[in-house]
Amino acid sequence: MIFSRMLAVFNARNKEFFRDRSSLTWNFVFPFLLIVGFYFVFGQGMPMFKVGVISQEDAYISRPDFMRLNHIQFVPYAELDAALERVRRHQIDLVIDLDQRLYWVNDESRNGYMAEQVLASTNPEFNRRLVTGEPIRYVDWVLPGIIGMNVMFSSLFGVGYAIVRYRKNGVLKRLKATPLSAFEFASAQIMSRLLMVSVVAIIIFVGSHWALATLMLGDYWALLLSLLIGALAMISLGLAVASRTRSEELTGGLLNMATWPMMGLSEVWFSLEGAPPIVLQISQWLPLTHLVAAMRAIATEGATLVEVAPHLITLVAMTAVFLLLAAVFFNWDSDHR
Repeated sequence: MIFSRMLAVFNARNKEFFRDRSSLTWNFVFPFLLIVGFYFVFGQGMPMFKVGVISQEDAYISRPDFMRLNHIQFVPYAELDAALERVRRHQIDLVIDLDQRLYWVNDESRNGYMAEQVLASTNPEFNRRLVTGEPIRYVDWVLPGIIGMNVMFSSLFGVGYAIVRYRKNGVLKRLKATPLSAFEFASAQIMSRLLMVSVVAIIIFVGSHWALATLMLGDYWALLLSLLIGALAMISLGLAVASRTRSEELTGGLLNMATWPMMGLSEVWFSLEGAPPIVLQISQWLPLTHLVAAMRAIATEGATLVEVAPHLITLVAMTAVFLLLAAVFFNWDSDHR
C-alpha cells in the first residue's frame, strides 16, 4: 500500500512536469543555449597570457616572433596609459610597444613574469620597463564581483520565487480582495529584499576587509550607494520576471536565463579584456556588469561618484524599465488573466 501511494504521487508529479510545456521547454532548451553560447565566446579556450599592444597600424605587417606564438591573446590599445592601467590591475600581463621596441611588466604579477620570459627568449631586443603602483591582488579584484553575484541571486530568486509561490498558493488572490494595491505590495517586497541584500553584502565586505585586508581606495558611502542602486535594479528584474508566471519550474528557468549570462559576461570572475566586440556589447546590457564595474572602480581605483555615474545612471534606467514592465504585466491570479 505504501509503495502504491508513493507510485501514485510519483506518476502525478511526472505528469504535472511534462504537461507544463513552458517549464519542460526551458529545462531542455536552456542548457543547450548556454553551451552553444559559451562555445562561441570561449570556444578556443582561455589564453595563457594577455598582452597589450601599442603600435601604428602598419607595424603589424612585420610582427615580432613573440606575436606569432599560440595561446597568447594580443589586445590592441590606442593609448599607452590605458594599457598600463590594465597591467597595474593585473587585467593583462604585459604591454609591448612595437614602434619603440619597449615592454612594460608588473613585477608583482606571476603571469607577467612568465610572459616576460617568453618575450625575452623570442625577441631579446625589447627593452624592459616596470609598472609602478600598488599591486591589486586577485582577491581585491574579485570581491566586488562576488558581492554583486550574491546580490543578483538573492534579489532575483528571493523576489521571483516568493511572488510565484504567493500566486500559486492563492495568497495574491486574497490580498487583491484587501485595500492593498499592487504598488504597495511591490514596494514592500522591494524594501524587504533590499534590506536583506544590503545587510548580507555589507557583512561579506566588512568580513573580507577585516580578515583579508582587501583593498578599499574609494569612499565607503559611494560604494554603498552603488550597491543599493544595483540591488534595486536586480530586485526590479526579479519582479518583472515573476509578474505573471505561476509555475515555479518556468520561473526557475527564466531566472536561470537571466543569471547565467551575467555570471559569465559581467566580469565577476575574470576580465573580458580582448573578448569579441559582440560579447562586450552584450555585457553592457546586463545590470550585473554595471554594478560590478562601479563597485570595482570605487574599491580598487578610488573612483568617485562622478566617475562611476554612467554605470549608476544605466542601473537607474534599467530599474525604471523593469518596474514599468512589472507594473504593466503584474497579475494577482494566474498566467492567463
